[in-house]
Amino acid sequence: MSALRVHHLNCAVIQRLSLRGRHLVCHVLLVETPASGLVLVDTGLGTADYRDIASRLGEEFAYGYARPKIDPALAAVAQIEAAGFARTDVRHIVMTHLDLDHVGGLSDFPAAKVHVHAREHAAAMKRDGFRARRRYRPAMWAHGPDFRLYSEEGEPWFGFEAVRGLEGLPPEMLLVPLFGHTLGHSGVAIESDRGWLLQAGDAFFDPREVHGPKRSCAPGVALFQTIVTTDRRLRFYNQDRLRALTAERPELRVFASHDPSGLPADYGIGASALHARAP
Repeated sequence: MSALRVHHLNCAVIQRLSLRGRHLVCHVLLVETPASGLVLVDTGLGTADYRDIASRLGEEFAYGYARPKIDPALAAVAQIEAAGFARTDVRHIVMTHLDLDHVGGLSDFPAAKVHVHAREHAAAMKRDGFRARRRYRPAMWAHGPDFRLYSEEGEPWFGFEAVRGLEGLPPEMLLVPLFGHTLGHSGVAIESDRGWLLQAGDAFFDPREVHGPKRSCAPGVALFQTIVTTDRRLRFYNQDRLRALTAERPELRVFASHDPSGLPADYGIGASALHARAP
């Protein structure tokens, strides 16, 4: 059994978009590892975002289609410190992609190594085109993160291409390319002490897109997803693959970044849940 313990943080509440009557969220995972300290999967919105949301995220996001709740206590660093840890205990951050609502908290952990697919990093740095200039915000990495880039694939993960051997991280954590939402978008697979998880990022938004026999998505969320998608064909292709995976391997927990029902409450962070301070 894996020694990795996974806890769930919600690091944003997106008030203008909803699924089944609940606001969208920004799922972040906090992973306890035996030798690599604490690891975050994505960061959601960070301290600087909540302090100056329009400047950091743009007025369209801040006051238009998203209108996130302004609550600094939602920042990952605030939740981690409330649980008795220091921000320096977070040594690594693994990114599904570099969209503004996933990377805002990077600056709260300036010493952490940031692991991301090389295609995604290249797209974010280039910011080529109207959509890219709005989703990729250079202020998010102005502090100069220690990016570690990956493109080489190794042994497949349940039939999916997989990038293994993330530098300094345990072998139970790997990147699973799920291109489409962005050019280098990836899921993050984790073999935890409760079995395999796949944080599928924004490969889908509505769980009915991959859980069940037929793709379905709430209309407002479907429109938003269409607007922000870089490659629609690849997005649908990977959703079809994920649907086949969840049908064949129901024991795998596959969830998306913004689905409010993505993880059960017993994955929540708390002083009693975290059993050991990072070494």
